[in-house]
Formats: sequence, structure tokens, C-alpha cells
Amino acid sequence: MPPPSDRDPSGTSRSDRGPSDRDRDAGGRPRNARPRDAAGRPLPRGATGVERVPDDLVLTADEAVTEAQRLLDAGLPFPAHDVLEAAWKASPAAERELWRSLAQLAVGLTHAQRGNTRGAVSLLERAAERLAGWGGPVPAQLDVTGLAAFAGHTARLIDGTGPAGADLRPRLRRAPSAMEQKSAPDQPR
Repeated sequence: MPPPSDRDPSGTSRSDRGPSDRDRDAGGRPRNARPRDAAGRPLPRGATGVERVPDDLVLTADEAVTEAQRLLDAGLPFPAHDVLEAAWKASPAAERELWRSLAQLAVGLTHAQRGNTRGAVSLLERAAERLAGWGGPVPAQLDVTGLAAFAGHTARLIDGTGPAGADLRPRLRRAPSAMEQKSAPDQPR
């Protein structure tokens, strides 16, 4: 009998399943189609999980930030990471490191949500450092300075007290200045 670590959640030995039992996309690449919980952990086949972000998602920068913010506000940093990762892969070369840093921020929040203090602190510190050093283009009114501060503060908080007291819902966009608000056309708020 294989060791317990060699069994999937259904109890089936991974070595007992043939290659045809593995989820694959049309190109033959492995994909995990199992449902996931709110923190991105796989659930048993047939269980009800949170809605998955499609692997082929393509959004504009503004749409990606809007969707990632919606997911973060709902306490879903893992799917927000998937959205930001899709933006990273589809972005112009000059913006890729920014989107990568945002994806790292979201996965750091995922680790915090899962109670993985060490992983959360490591990824949040990395995101804070990269965001603080960002000097390239800033799409979709992203608040790069505020996000760097948020990631650094959250990493220090989690490192000192654990993830329970941390706010895991950053604001991705900067608030418009009073001058920008005055010059913007009237819009419902």
C-alpha cells in the first residue's frame, strides 16, 4: 500500500491512476480541474468550490484591476492572484514586473489566509520591495506606492502577530486627488 502522501483526497493512489485520469487541456498540458476552496486549496472531485478564473483569461489592465479588487474585497486573494497573473502574462514587456509584483502580493495574502506565516511574510516582503522600486509605467491608476506600503506593513504585522489580525484587503487603485475629482465629468458614486 502506498504511503498516505501518495493518495489524492478521494483515497485513490496516484500511482494507480493512469495518464488518462489526469486533467489535461486541449494541448495535452496538465490542468487541475478539481474545485477549489476560497483559499485556492483543491477540494475532492464533485465538491462545490468557488468559481475558477479561466486559464485563458484576457482582460484590459483596467478590467484586471477592477476584477482583482472585487475578488480581494470578497476575501478571495487566490482568484485575485489568478487574475493578476493573467494580466502579467498578457501585459506589455515594460509592465510585466509590475503585474508580477501584484500577483506576488495576492499570493502572499493567500498564504496569510491559509495560516502560512512564513510564506505570507516572504511573498509580501518581495512584493513590497519590487513595488517600492517600480519606476516604469503605472496602468489603471494603480497605487504602487500605497501597495508597497501595504505589503510591507502587512508582512511586519503577520511576522509579529500572525495573520489573524491582518487586513488582507488592499486598495489597488489610488484615490483621485481633489483636482482630478473636480476635472472629472459628473459620474455616479
